[in-house]
Amino acid sequence: MRIATWNVNSIVARSPHVVRWLQEARPDVLCMQETKCVDDKFPFAELAEIGYSAQVFGQASYNGVAILSKIPCQQIQRGFPEDAADAQARLLGATIAGIRILNVYIPNGQAVGSTKYEFKLAWMRRLRTFFDSHYSSGERVVLCGDFNVAPEDRDVYDPELWRGKIMCSPGEREALEQIKSWGFVDAFRLHEQAAGHFSWWDYRAGAFRRNRGLRIDHVWISEPLRNQSQSVRIDRQPRTWERPSDHAPVIADFHGES
Repeated sequence: MRIATWNVNSIVARSPHVVRWLQEARPDVLCMQETKCVDDKFPFAELAEIGYSAQVFGQASYNGVAILSKIPCQQIQRGFPEDAADAQARLLGATIAGIRILNVYIPNGQAVGSTKYEFKLAWMRRLRTFFDSHYSSGERVVLCGDFNVAPEDRDVYDPELWRGKIMCSPGEREALEQIKSWGFVDAFRLHEQAAGHFSWWDYRAGAFRRNRGLRIDHVWISEPLRNQSQSVRIDRQPRTWERPSDHAPVIADFHGES
């Protein structure tokens, strides 16, 4: 089974890229973030033509998450159970082939110490509480998406430059570690220990060409999936296309029981 995650930075603007990539990479499941699209504007028909159904949780101009799948989805969940009707569209869950998949777009936080930063930390605490309340670490669970946090210095092109800044601050890393301690494993790090692997590069200053990026897009798995994790890689190719998203897809392959 192939599960991928990709912050597409607008499904309307990037739908040709998404279709092209799906046809080339052929994931069974693609979790997308920052779709920036209300549900009735989502390109369902275009994706159905190439074999993908879509579960969506959209929002006009901002946020938005979607799960595309070639396999039937069950037990769809949009947002936290206690969310108000106007809550930001940042969490979408589905059970696919016996695996509970949670697709998240964690808030960016804007700047350390800002009100948006405090919202980010509070949202991350809610995510940990959500797992404590609804799941067991003995279940087959995948948490993936744009976490907007580089967990370690090796996930940052220049750790000293980014020291204490947004996406790398101690508060964010501690909050992310609290989520991880629920029972998750960073699937990428099961297969690759070296620094220098990134999933996001700023559009400015030739950051992608110079590989000045951060690894903030992740696929985390519960312990029952550890032995089924075959490979995880970051596909940089779509970042080279014309008018790309600033993020690259992350692809996780699993073998054995599906």
